[in-house]
Amino acid sequence: MTVGVRFRTPLLRYFSFQGEPPPLEAYVVVRTNRGLEVGKVRTPPRKARGEGEVVRLATKEDLDKAARLRARAEEVAFYLRARLKEEGVAAKVLGCDFTLDGRHLLVHYAAAERVNLRRFTRELAGRYDVRVEFLAEGPREEAQYLGALGACGMESCCSTWLQGFAQVSIKLARDQQLPLSPEKISGPCGRLLCCLAYEHPVYQELLAELPKKNARVCTKAGVCGKVQKVNPLKGTVELLLEEGKSLEVAKEDLA
Repeated sequence: MTVGVRFRTPLLRYFSFQGEPPPLEAYVVVRTNRGLEVGKVRTPPRKARGEGEVVRLATKEDLDKAARLRARAEEVAFYLRARLKEEGVAAKVLGCDFTLDGRHLLVHYAAAERVNLRRFTRELAGRYDVRVEFLAEGPREEAQYLGALGACGMESCCSTWLQGFAQVSIKLARDQQLPLSPEKISGPCGRLLCCLAYEHPVYQELLAELPKKNARVCTKAGVCGKVQKVNPLKGTVELLLEEGKSLEVAKEDLA
């Protein structure tokens, strides 16, 4: 059995445990492939593949040490940002994370193009006496790591609860009759809004009951025209008649 543990982002990682399961919302020390880390339990026990084990419930000493390491990680990030700017390296440092023993440093960064950070690995290792690992993050992962506000005015889903990024295409926006302006259908990460996928199954059901755009249809009253617009939420279509006029027709009135 395992429990889901949250670290810096909402993405859950699962760890096995021995004996009684750690309680929900408890801070625990877990063993990862990098070393010991502190996280918060976010799920009850479940059958899932674990990537490590829960070592113990976190003590006050563990939490105090983790807090000091977070402050130290901020200092490292500040130093590295200054060095990248000084060297003209086009990379953005998102943040740094230490393991609980302070021996392993994980640097999250974003870059539009591939960059060589090997010399900074050696520099940081010598300056802070740590093993350094750089992890490149994509645009969506960057928003997840830093946190952002969505178009709805609330904190973005990816930085609060989302466990994976759905495949989103422009077709979803078309089906929902949304304006195709990038400013309207893109999130703070610059990619298509993840929430386009949430309501799409409902739109698919509604669209299945209506004729497709550009189809030629007739009403029960014998009026025929070409479908120029489909309104799935209203359950209507707008017909372009032969004389050039438009007519909105409910699906119940179509032949």
